[in-house]
Amino acid sequence: MSELSFEQMLEESLKTIRTGEIVTGKVIDVKDDEIVLNIGYKSDGIIPRSEYTNESNVDLRTLVQVGDEMDAKVVKVNDGEGQVALSYKRLAADKGNKKLEEAFENHEVLTAKVAQVLDGGLSVVVDEARVFIPASLVSDSYEKDLTKYAGQEIEFVITEFNPKRRRVIGDRKQLMVAKKAELQKALFERIQVGDTVEGVVKNVTDFGAFIDLGGADGLLHISEMSWGRVENPKKVFKAGDEVRALIKDISGEKIALSLKFPEENPWANAAANYAVGNIVVGRVARMTDFGAFVELEPGVDALLHVSQISREHVDKPSDALSIGQEIEAKVVDFNGEDRKISLSMKALQAPIEQPQDMDVADVDIEAVGAAEADAE
Repeated sequence: MSELSFEQMLEESLKTIRTGEIVTGKVIDVKDDEIVLNIGYKSDGIIPRSEYTNESNVDLRTLVQVGDEMDAKVVKVNDGEGQVALSYKRLAADKGNKKLEEAFENHEVLTAKVAQVLDGGLSVVVDEARVFIPASLVSDSYEKDLTKYAGQEIEFVITEFNPKRRRVIGDRKQLMVAKKAELQKALFERIQVGDTVEGVVKNVTDFGAFIDLGGADGLLHISEMSWGRVENPKKVFKAGDEVRALIKDISGEKIALSLKFPEENPWANAAANYAVGNIVVGRVARMTDFGAFVELEPGVDALLHVSQISREHVDKPSDALSIGQEIEAKVVDFNGEDRKISLSMKALQAPIEQPQDMDVADVDIEAVGAAEADAE
C-alpha cells in the first residue's frame, strides 16, 4: 500500500465545494475592487466589487475589514486563475427573494428605497433582490414624472412573484387607495357644514382650486375665493399652498369650500359706511352701456349710471372713464337687502353756468352782417 504524499494528504483534508454552494470564509485581504476570502479550500475565494455591491465606484476597503467573517455563494470553482469565484450579492439576492416570496404569500407590506427610476416605473431593491413597480401602480393618480421618487423609501406589496422568469411585481397604489379610504371615512365622520378646515392646494383650474383635506378633496370655486372679484384662480393660488377654508356644503363625497367667512362679510357694515349722502372713493371695475360698476371695497360694488357721471352729456361710460380709474362720488341710494348701491359723480360737480342774454350794444353789427353774407 503506497503512502500518500504530503500534498495529497493536505488536499484530501480540505473540503470539496460545488458551484452554487454557500461557503463561509474569513477575509484575508481587501483591495478597492475585490475581497479575498480563506474558505478552507485549496484555493482562496475572490469576491469582485460587482459581486459585492451595486455601487460601481465604492472602495471595498471602506465596507469590509481583514478578519471579518462572511458568507458567499460559489459562482465558479475555478475562475480560470485557480481561484474560486464568489458572490456576496447573489447570496443576498437569494435571501431577498426568499423574503419577497414570504411577503407575497403573507400579503406583507414592505419598505425599500427606490434604486432606479425607469421609463415604465420604479425599481426597488430588497436585500439585493429587485422588485419592479409599474408606473400605473406607483400612485393612486396619474404621475407623468416619477423622478421625484429617486432615492425615496416607499411602501408596497408584492402582487406577482416569479423569480425564475425574473418577474417580481410590486404595488404601491393599493396601499394608497386603502389608506385614503380610511382617511376619507375618518374625515367625513368629523366634519360638517360650517366647520373651518385646513388643507393643501392640490391643483388649480380656471374655475377653482382643489384642496386636499386629508382623505378627500374639497372644491374652492372661483366665486367662493373672496368677497371681492377673482379674475383668475391661478393668479391667487398654486399647488402646495396651505389654505384655511369654510365648509359650505357636503353632498355625498363632494365637499364645497368657501373663503367667504361670515365675520368678514363687507356688507355687515355697509349700511353705515355707504349711507345715502356719504362721499366715497372707489375704483372702476367694469363698464356696460348703461353705466360703470365701482368697487368700493372687495365684495361691495356700486352702480354709477351713465346719467350720473357728469353734468355734461355722456353717451357711454367709456367716453369719460377707464377701468381701474379711482373716482369720488356721492351715495344717492342704498338697498341693503338687495345689496345695491347707486352713486353719482354729477352730484359733486358744480352746476354748469348758462350764458346770459347779450345787450344789443354789445353786438358787432358788421360782424353779424359778414357772417350772414358768408352763409348766403
